[in-house]
Amino acid sequence: QVHLVESGGGLVQAGGSLRLSCAASGRTFSGYTMGWFRQAPGKEREFVAAIRWSSGSAYYADSVKGRFTISRDNAKKTVYLQMNSLKPEDTAVYYCAATQTIVVVTLINEYDYWGQGTQVTVSS
Repeated sequence: QVHLVESGGGLVQAGGSLRLSCAASGRTFSGYTMGWFRQAPGKEREFVAAIRWSSGSAYYADSVKGRFTISRDNAKKTVYLQMNSLKPEDTAVYYCAATQTIVVVTLINEYDYWGQGTQVTVSS
């Protein structure tokens, strides 16, 4: 059993920054892949970023490269998404996800565990 809780969402002006957190509990995460996805109203849920827990290897969607950074804190069992230079099109519910299996990190169906999501709204 894995439990994921997102936090850090809110309202920010365009060009500003937010840091999202995903706190994990339930088991050791050394072999896990952690991902961030987002979903805007009327759109499909899309991949944002992912990180291999053990190696720290990170992966990003083209739309956020150079602006977002994913990281993890081993002691806190927490994954972060630092979001800089935010744009109105970044507005969405952001979800944290995890899987213990070897996957293509961009594929939403590969993830087994999901948080409840946190709302990010970027105003003009």
